[in-house]
Amino acid sequence: MAEVILDRVSKAFGSTQAIDGVTMDIPDGAFVVLLGPTGAGKTTTLRLIAGLDKPDGGDIRIAGRSVVAETPAQRNVAMVFQQYSLYPHMTVRENLEFPLKSPLLATPPERIAKRVAEVAEVLQISHKLDNRATALSGGEMQRVSIGRALVRNPELFLMDEPLSSLDAKLRADLRIELKRIQSDLGATLLYVTHDQIEAMTMATHVGVLQEGRLVQFGSPREIYEQPSSIYVATRLGLPRINTLPAGLFGEAPFGASLIGLRPEHIRQGEGRDATVSRVEHLGDQTRLHLVLDGHPLVTLADAHTPLAAGDTVAVSPENPLYFDADGARIV
Repeated sequence: MAEVILDRVSKAFGSTQAIDGVTMDIPDGAFVVLLGPTGAGKTTTLRLIAGLDKPDGGDIRIAGRSVVAETPAQRNVAMVFQQYSLYPHMTVRENLEFPLKSPLLATPPERIAKRVAEVAEVLQISHKLDNRATALSGGEMQRVSIGRALVRNPELFLMDEPLSSLDAKLRADLRIELKRIQSDLGATLLYVTHDQIEAMTMATHVGVLQEGRLVQFGSPREIYEQPSSIYVATRLGLPRINTLPAGLFGEAPFGASLIGLRPEHIRQGEGRDATVSRVEHLGDQTRLHLVLDGHPLVTLADAHTPLAAGDTVAVSPENPLYFDADGARIV
């Protein structure tokens, strides 16, 4: 596997600056998740690393070598897309064999058979090898799609929302499976998602993109607990962070415009009175929707809380985050 370095990489499409001077060091064996809204530059970043697009400026290095002048085939990078990208007229075995039959690889038939068997076992689809792709479920097709990337044993895996088209249970199952595979292989993996749960549970590192710029890069815990801006703070956490006027609970740091409170960082039983507007019972926890001086906020309560809409509860901040008028974190 390989370390990947992006050094001041930029890419524009016409008048749209898709990537703007991104510098990022992806350690060997890391599972990096890119977060950001549509248009932030996540997919473009993957395409630049894969060689499907060429940067306007900057350098991209994989395993210590610059790859800007290399073709996608020369980079030994495997990309998995949101759609399955399987050949419907082929069996699962033939789909998995296909990447290894490239003339560039010149893989012996016995090696192809051995590698396909290994990958099928890892993905738990050995019993489906002789099925046509069209006879598979959505989860099985996505396993085969991931398998087509695995068989090549590339230096780097790039995955663009590979689980987003699956239902919730399949997503949860494959999320666990994909993290296990990555860990077992020691693979370097760059993964794009809108799913915050995927980011928190799978990533060793998270990169947050905003309008083509990398605004923070760190561990999921660091991004969650020490966001550099209100924009970053809203990328992780469900329910999302509450943002309120900085002085709502009393004195605030100089220059603070907003106070950010994670739902679990609101203490109940003391402080200012808020009115319960809605109670959501989710089994293992309860979400309280409150209104404080006309400002909505969400906090967590015991699963068996007796509170109901219309009740009053005193709340105060715990571990608050403060941000200035431009949204930058005040430490």
